Amino acid sequence: METEQKEFNLMKYFIGGLSLILFAALTVVGYVKASESRQEIRPVISEKNKKCIECHLRKGIAEGGINDWKHSRHAEKGIGCFECHQAKEGEIDAYTHEGFIIATIVSPKDCGKCHEQETKEFTESHHGNAAAFIGSLDNVLGNVVEGPAAADSGCRQCHGSEVKVLPGGKLDPTTWPNTGMGRINPDGSKGSCTACHFRHSFSKAQARQPENCGRCHMGPDHPQIEIYNESKHGILFYANRDKMNLNNPKEKWIAGKDYLYPTCATCHMSATATQPATHDVGTRISWTLRPAVSNKLENWEERRKAMKDVCQSCHGVEWVENFYKQYDNAVTLYNEKFGKPAKAAMEKLLEKGKLTPTQFDEPIEWTYYELWHHEGRRARMGASMMGPDFTQWHGFYEVAKHFYNKFLPELKELDPGLADEILAMPEHSWKKGLSKEEVAKTIEFYQKRYQQ
Repeated sequence: METEQKEFNLMKYFIGGLSLILFAALTVVGYVKASESRQEIRPVISEKNKKCIECHLRKGIAEGGINDWKHSRHAEKGIGCFECHQAKEGEIDAYTHEGFIIATIVSPKDCGKCHEQETKEFTESHHGNAAAFIGSLDNVLGNVVEGPAAADSGCRQCHGSEVKVLPGGKLDPTTWPNTGMGRINPDGSKGSCTACHFRHSFSKAQARQPENCGRCHMGPDHPQIEIYNESKHGILFYANRDKMNLNNPKEKWIAGKDYLYPTCATCHMSATATQPATHDVGTRISWTLRPAVSNKLENWEERRKAMKDVCQSCHGVEWVENFYKQYDNAVTLYNEKFGKPAKAAMEKLLEKGKLTPTQFDEPIEWTYYELWHHEGRRARMGASMMGPDFTQWHGFYEVAKHFYNKFLPELKELDPGLADEILAMPEHSWKKGLSKEEVAKTIEFYQKRYQQ
């Protein structure tokens, strides 16, 4: 018995010792892997940049930006403060600072010295022209109806402002700070690279996050981030974020091959096995979903072919083809039943002098604006990104409710004939009442459906 106890104790100590060795080995492996994952980049700091860094650190100004830069690819390659901020004497926003001639704003023209292709694509894109909303109906609402300060801190922080320079090279505080996508820069260039590639690390991983796009693409009139979060794409991404290889170079970040779960960048920008990455985010979009009535864009077939190529990185051909049929049907439904009739009625009211030229001074103009700008967009965008709740309850339900219960009654008060013309369309015949047979058929359909 005593011998058996000794043997048991020896076995226990052996297992305990083996477990300790195994634990130590795993800890070392884990430490090595963790060290690899947070391996420090060794910044290459030139004499000019050393002077900038030392002065800023001594004065305690923008230390966070400097430390962020130290972890960037730029720092690794010796691209620092001076290389990006240097300016020439005579440039509109240039000023002398600690013995250097610099400019505060680093524009796409500056970034394009190294990133030529990306800058060209971005400048020619819808993003690059985002400040063109100035003078549009949105800007009338923000700048005139609400007030300039609302537009400065709101609209223009996403769309971009025209940055104005004060005497001495300093920037007008009503137009700066601003990293809006379509910012009009003092050097004449359009856009802001740091709208997506935040200073000063300019991380690929950060730019590829859906939250990055959701900074502007959110809210009641363009809720792309909310739709994405609802969709299977979003759910899969957030569950598998750590498997996404988000820091990989663009030529090694291919959907279906290097990672499996799409972000906004995947569909609109990133490379596939057969097409390169692009900084023109609209090049794969076939429908316009922004205006009162959607239209197919120029060369829409080629654009759609490019997007289908992305879809087919993960989905089968039939799945992709059928999705586009559903999407087209939803946009066409909105256009024909609600968008076109409402738009035509508003134009006729103006022609007949029943509306003033001033926007938003009559209730029907607010109703109509929200009908297409908020509710109609949500319906169409929900269909485009596979967000069923946004397509239905935040979209078509709201469109129908306000079209029938607000827009048409307000239209009838101003011009009964125009309202009657719309109600005479076959799409709106249900308002006259359903027959007993139609009611019975509908009830029978849903009874059978819920029995399944």
